[in-house]
Amino acid sequence: MDIIGNGFLARHLRSIAHGHRGVVVAAAGVSAALHTAPEAFRREADLVRDLVHRCRRTGERLVFFSTASSGIYSTPGRPGTEDGEVRPATAYGRHKHALEQELSASPVDCLVLRLAHVVGPAQPAHQLLPALAAQIRSGSVRIFPGARRDLIDVADVVSVVDALLTAGVGRTIVNVASGCAEPIEHIVDHIQLRLGRTARWTYGTPVVTQDIDITRLRTLVPAVDAMGFAPGYFRAVLDAYLPSPQLSA
Repeated sequence: MDIIGNGFLARHLRSIAHGHRGVVVAAAGVSAALHTAPEAFRREADLVRDLVHRCRRTGERLVFFSTASSGIYSTPGRPGTEDGEVRPATAYGRHKHALEQELSASPVDCLVLRLAHVVGPAQPAHQLLPALAAQIRSGSVRIFPGARRDLIDVADVVSVVDALLTAGVGRTIVNVASGCAEPIEHIVDHIQLRLGRTARWTYGTPVVTQDIDITRLRTLVPAVDAMGFAPGYFRAVLDAYLPSPQLSA
């Protein structure tokens, strides 16, 4: 496996790189859901197009990481599915969806993975867990009523990618998530518990969050059933990467 990039996800994927010849992973794209800088979007688009040209020449499979956040799934009601209607609600979501469409129209064998909120060690400060933890440590955290977040352990993401590639899955889109979006208040409560701190909550504009459907993931990767994806899974994920109250005091 040739991993393009040196960021959070790329570093974790290196543990399986030796096992997948003929696979190129684009892990150097925009990772901030609130990103709006055109030049960053342009760099990722240029990278993806360069990799498409490469894979056309070599016959390699291309793995592209998109998003299963509210940037893509922003319609309330039934959970968001890979083949359902998509109405990107942010510039980030529109950018990722446009690249998905380019890849679908290309002749290369491409596996598009729509990621939920990945949690793991040494994450960039802008991602969900470190951002919330930093707010709580500062004494004030911003809450958007109605927001729910689907958390998934980076170790489980790596296992899923490994299983999909081992099974030869390609030319499709797969939601990679726990399927259990938790109210943001529950997530903040648990982070406070782990850190042994209580922050002042301020409130933003209420939002509506669409759940993520993982039926396709469960079909393609039966091992998902042993990963604990169920209500409360988020607590185990947070416990794995946050200190105990005694250590954080």
